[in-house]
Amino acid sequence: MVGGGSKEQCNGCGGGGTGSPKVLQFEIASDANADMRKVKQQIMAEVKRCGFCEDDAFAIHLALEEAMINAAKHGNNFDPSKKIHIAAKISPSAAEFTIEDEGGGFSRSCVPDPRLEENLEKSSGRGLLLIESYMNRVEYTCGGRKLHMVKQRENGVH
Repeated sequence: MVGGGSKEQCNGCGGGGTGSPKVLQFEIASDANADMRKVKQQIMAEVKRCGFCEDDAFAIHLALEEAMINAAKHGNNFDPSKKIHIAAKISPSAAEFTIEDEGGGFSRSCVPDPRLEENLEKSSGRGLLLIESYMNRVEYTCGGRKLHMVKQRENGVH
């Protein structure tokens, strides 16, 4: 839940970029754009507190946005009765995210490559490519309903 309903654990990075990883958990409705914005704001504030550089913060923001939109649109078909579950674990060395929808799932191998000639002019299909390009590790589980992605900082600093 957003707006006071998030579950926060550990002390996190605080202002100094040290400490235990900060764990944030959210559950939002698939049609709640305002809640998605609030989730991204809270997560990105913690990314900044942990000292991620501007390039890494951009990559995290973009991947997070694409993942949440995919969960709402393709996973849950914007069904307001279905939820998106978001977990973030952020430390000075890495930011890990799990985004899970309540839809039917998908097979990554069945998603067309947007770089192929026949797909270049399609209006969608680039989100997964962006996520996979910007994050260090991406894994789909639970029949494609759950996405786990990690952005690591080289040597923990930039």
